[in-house]
Amino acid sequence: MNVSVLGLGQMGSAIAERLVVAGHNVSVWNRSKGRADALVAKGAVELDAPAEAWDRSEVCITMVADSRALADVALAPDAGLVRSASGKGRTLIEMSTVSAEVSGEVAAAAETAGVRYLRAPVSGNPGVVRAGNLTIIASGEDAVFAAAEDLLRDIGPHVFHVGEGEAARIIKLALNLMVAGTAELLAECVALAEGHGVRRDRLLEVVGASAVASPLVKYKIGPLLADDYTSTFSSRLMRKDLDLALDAAAAGGVPLPVTGVVQQLLQACISTGLGDLDFMALLVRLQRESGQTPA
Repeated sequence: MNVSVLGLGQMGSAIAERLVVAGHNVSVWNRSKGRADALVAKGAVELDAPAEAWDRSEVCITMVADSRALADVALAPDAGLVRSASGKGRTLIEMSTVSAEVSGEVAAAAETAGVRYLRAPVSGNPGVVRAGNLTIIASGEDAVFAAAEDLLRDIGPHVFHVGEGEAARIIKLALNLMVAGTAELLAECVALAEGHGVRRDRLLEVVGASAVASPLVKYKIGPLLADDYTSTFSSRLMRKDLDLALDAAAAGGVPLPVTGVVQQLLQACISTGLGDLDFMALLVRLQRESGQTPA
């Protein structure tokens, strides 16, 4: 299939790599130049502008940083993916974590322009993508999903069609608030134990064999043992996702008290220079506040 991937951050690049390996004809674009070089070396074609995607592809995938970036790429007058006349009959698969409100604006413009639209946010990180274990949560019309399903499975094997409208957006935000909350509890678990002289390796061995050992917790044990806070998903981006979850909660009249606290703790990480580290920097923040020596 001829497919374009717009947005070559860590996730977009990993998705494009999977599609190249699967044998698709892949075109790529990124706002800042240079991010496409490695993909071009593997056979992808670099685009000069987002609107060129429809000249080369039946399907365009967007994986951008936030709602504003999606609006710039999709809704720009004349040149936006769902404003360009050349998009009629093509399919836009939007895989970023963005607000349901902006996604709804894209959906409305896509319907007017005759562009088929599928929301398909993901759960996972670049390593999960490259390992072939990504989870994809899709919502949109049944026919649009059916036509895109095989392509989505070339990106990741766990593909769920959860309904129409913005259902996938809400589920994605619900998942991420659980990820963030689990990370804070894991950080508090480690800080408490170490505050009483318990060795981290012995603690995490028990945690990994206990009832609380979710896949997320197990995934974080290795980096915690190594004091490695290299970002798989930064504190800054996680705070952004919790902002979106709290906005959605407010719109639906749903209180999210724990999420609100964790959002503030992530903001504290950002305010103290930890924003670009992995969101497990929540532990570093706790160590600093308790007087422990941070990693």
